[in-house]
Amino acid sequence: MNAISIVIGSICILMIAYRLYGTFFAARVLKLNDAKPTPAHTMNDGKDYVPTNKWVSFGHHFAAIAAAGPLVGPILAAQFGYLPGLLWLLIGAVIGGAVHDAVVLFASMRRNGKSLSEVAKEELGPVAGFCTGLAMLFIITITMAGLSMVVLHALENNPWGTFAVAITIPIAMGVGLFYKKTGNLKLASTIGFILLMIGVFAGPSIQGTVIGDWLTFDTKTLAIILPIYAFFAAALPVWLLLAPRDYLSSFMKIGVFIALIIGVFIINPAIQFPALTEFVGGGGPILAGPVWPFISITIACGAISGFHAFIGSGTTPKMLNRWTDIKTVGFGAMLVECVVGIMALIAATALQPADYFAINSKPEVFEKLGMTVVNLPALNEAIGLDLEGRTGGAVTLAVGMTYIFTKIPWFENLAPYFFQFVIMFEAVFILTAIDAGTRVSRYLIQDFFGEFYKPLKKVDWVPGTIFASALACFMWGYLLFSGDIGSVWALFGVSNQLMASIGLIIGATVILHIADKRRYMLTCLIPLAYLFVTVNYAGFWMVKNVYLNSSAAGYNVLNGVLSIIMLTLGVVILVTAVRKWIRMFNSPRAQMESMTA
Repeated sequence: MNAISIVIGSICILMIAYRLYGTFFAARVLKLNDAKPTPAHTMNDGKDYVPTNKWVSFGHHFAAIAAAGPLVGPILAAQFGYLPGLLWLLIGAVIGGAVHDAVVLFASMRRNGKSLSEVAKEELGPVAGFCTGLAMLFIITITMAGLSMVVLHALENNPWGTFAVAITIPIAMGVGLFYKKTGNLKLASTIGFILLMIGVFAGPSIQGTVIGDWLTFDTKTLAIILPIYAFFAAALPVWLLLAPRDYLSSFMKIGVFIALIIGVFIINPAIQFPALTEFVGGGGPILAGPVWPFISITIACGAISGFHAFIGSGTTPKMLNRWTDIKTVGFGAMLVECVVGIMALIAATALQPADYFAINSKPEVFEKLGMTVVNLPALNEAIGLDLEGRTGGAVTLAVGMTYIFTKIPWFENLAPYFFQFVIMFEAVFILTAIDAGTRVSRYLIQDFFGEFYKPLKKVDWVPGTIFASALACFMWGYLLFSGDIGSVWALFGVSNQLMASIGLIIGATVILHIADKRRYMLTCLIPLAYLFVTVNYAGFWMVKNVYLNSSAAGYNVLNGVLSIIMLTLGVVILVTAVRKWIRMFNSPRAQMESMTA
């Protein structure tokens, strides 16, 4: 198997799916119609609700949803071989992820851009709304702290990377001001992109200087800086920082993976991994569980991810200029993210399996595998780092991409630059999700606590905005600073896919309300059935075999209790939804439509 055939085949499948299934879902199932103004117009406040160009919205949405998941997930799942990850990425993205993202975005826009917990309350009742809000607040807090922790290790004592990431902030604010004043998107984009590239490539020159010393931080300092930055990203008007920064970052994200695709076409690296490895039955050095259900838990973003529901019911529904933009922004961005996941999978499986496992396993674990590294010693020397035992997936992606790029004759001596650039590229990838995720957390807090103090529900109330933003940053910032997130990070995979199940439950309810044919509800029910069974089995497996197993390496009673609470919330929401669906099926169509008018 070679990489070119995988890339061409995958892109063709996704383009056909967008053209056929995406059009059907937008036109026939959701019945998108631009005659009605979107919430960005009807509630335009110049801050959160702002009608935004379709491609700027796409850039923001893609940058926000495409965080560590499509990079790290496929890397870790390569333990099972290239085939399970590839199949799940393609099938999951088309049947599940794109449908989930589009229908959640639509459901939120129908309710004036409200959060998914508010939509759940209005569609399913107060019990489901409360459970959804509690689950969302819990998951987003873990997500923000976990993503930030990845950034800490990328930027720790790394002035080049810190400068490259920090410079995007004033550039983005300048682009936001310039675009708001002139309305010239092409010129603003061109200037912003040029400045962004200058900032990235100027990074090495500040090392060893006074500026470099100022930008050399340890993890504890960074753990304070990141929540402070996120506070301003959440509190400032969306057009000033969040949207232009995510828009510009999307250039970098898409550009790097286009470069990787070009590199694959030039080099056409062989896939070194078998279709299936010996670890598909479990007992692997990276993922202890079997290929199912853990392939669908490990690869979330890129296939289907509950984190996307936060963005799809947070910032994006307040920005879309037209209803039909949902197809491009919701359905389309998910398929593009699938390509990112596939390229990450190729970067991992182009490495020799022994080299891959040496990077992603602790030295004592790798020693038990009885494997001998092949190219890793040469890569260590070329990059200038000891790569063994650097677990987590981020370093593997950087090594894999560097391995492919340096096979091109002109780039063979640039390994350390490629490696550092990809590490920084991953940091920017993740920070854009932190921007939007913290803002969404702010909306959730205002919705949740607004039940007890009504003014908090007003997203344009300045004291409420400041309070909710500060509380959101404090919650995940505390976990980040204390390091406690390390004890609950394993929960993220299960809780994230549980969130996707909740999104599909609400989506199915909305479709049952609006669709001409009730069978269109199957567009959500089919992926929901698979995902709900998968996530509950995975959660049960982790509780039984790891969290509450005193002889297991990951033994942690708190993790077990939290897993049980999360899975229970999911069951309550599903039972509530099924009871609502039964009532709706037994109601005449006219009565059902009047219920949602």
